Amino acid sequence: MRLATWNVNSLRSRIDRVERLLERHEIDVLALQETKAREDQLPLMGLQSLGYELGYSGLNQWNGVAILSRVGIEDVQVGFDAMPGWGDPVAAEARAIGATCGGVRVWSLYVPNGRKIDDPHYVYKLDWLAKLRAAAHAWLGDDVALVGDWNIAPRDEDVFDMAAYANDTHVTPPERAAFQAFLDDGWVDVVRPHAPGPGVYTYWDYYRQRFERNRGMRIDFILGTPSLAARVTSASIDRDERAGKGASDHAPVIVDLD
Repeated sequence: MRLATWNVNSLRSRIDRVERLLERHEIDVLALQETKAREDQLPLMGLQSLGYELGYSGLNQWNGVAILSRVGIEDVQVGFDAMPGWGDPVAAEARAIGATCGGVRVWSLYVPNGRKIDDPHYVYKLDWLAKLRAAAHAWLGDDVALVGDWNIAPRDEDVFDMAAYANDTHVTPPERAAFQAFLDDGWVDVVRPHAPGPGVYTYWDYYRQRFERNRGMRIDFILGTPSLAARVTSASIDRDERAGKGASDHAPVIVDLD
């Protein structure tokens, strides 16, 4: 089975790219983040004609997560237990959806950005990760993948220039500790052994030709349970998908399971 994750940065704007990606890589399950639409706004006919079913959570033009599967989709769950909300009044955001596809439990995750270190959104981000970790403890005995945009660069090599992020989120010790806590619990970064750094990224800002100069960050990950990690035969980052007119600012991350 081929599993992929991609922060698409608007599914409506990039539906053609999504369809081509699915066909080009023969992807069985694709998790999407930052879809930026309600389900009734999505152009789904092309995806359905390709044989994909959809699990979706999208409330408005912000956030949004989805799972596309051509190997079946069952037990769809929007949000995990005790997932924090945001806003005033506090409300749930479309940041997590889980489904069982081809015998694998897949969670498409769009971790809060955090904005700035002194912003309440940063506290929300750390709480969100803590609640996800608590919920994920119960999943470690099965074939489960936590995939998506984690908005964390866990190592210095995952950033083109640490000095450029000295006072920014994504690289702070609390964020990195939150990511490491998943690894300490037994979750496995299944892509890094097949695509090691430095200089290997999944995100490049549109600002000042950062992609062309490879000034990026590695913030999109697929973490698997030990049993799932044992099934991984290859993994890659489709850097070419970031190129060209109308590209997302993220690249898809792809793994193959035996």
